[in-house]
Amino acid sequence: MKINTDGVLLGAMAGNNNPSSILDIGTGTGVIALMLAQRYSSSNITAVEMDEAAAQTAKLNFSNSQFDDRLQVHAQSFQHYFTEHPSQQFDLIVSNPPFYIQSLPSPGKLKALAKHADSNFFNELIAAMALHLTVDGEGWLIAPLNTVSLMLQSAKQNGLYLQRAVDISSYPKAEPHRRVIVLGRKQTPVITTRLCIYDAPGVYNAEYQALLSAFLTVF
Repeated sequence: MKINTDGVLLGAMAGNNNPSSILDIGTGTGVIALMLAQRYSSSNITAVEMDEAAAQTAKLNFSNSQFDDRLQVHAQSFQHYFTEHPSQQFDLIVSNPPFYIQSLPSPGKLKALAKHADSNFFNELIAAMALHLTVDGEGWLIAPLNTVSLMLQSAKQNGLYLQRAVDISSYPKAEPHRRVIVLGRKQTPVITTRLCIYDAPGVYNAEYQALLSAFLTVF
């Protein structure tokens, strides 16, 4: 999977208070990690990607960027990464995870790997966030609403709280099809907002354009 709307939205939104240490779980070709490096000029960013070919592409993209000295990629799962780095802590952990749960796999093997997971994956992902976020750290994820419900169940079990949610819809009157969630150790009033991608077919919403104008040449 290369560049997609979910990924660029997460890369443009994620983080607060200039995090110094960032982890991108399932970096793919490195788009989110690169966007975060652009936004946070003093951050050091670790990216993990279990697909070897995608990890090598991310490594190439990192080396061709001006942020190369602050980016590193590990060709392994986040579970294996944390087994090797059990005490590692991050101010910000982001993930645009696989989101089809217990459904038919995609026709292509690589797309199936990138898009499909079982419920254990999300439990392990949230548990890892709970263990490896700093005290004031944030976990940012984007997923369909039914997958978010599963994530929030795991968050509650692991001592993480929903702090913010952004509902993403294609048009102003359309139902949200994605939700960005922010998890943290502190229980705070949940701030919920909404973002529309289009005002009309082919007409991008002004807020969406403003959010992504620093990253996409189409704007």
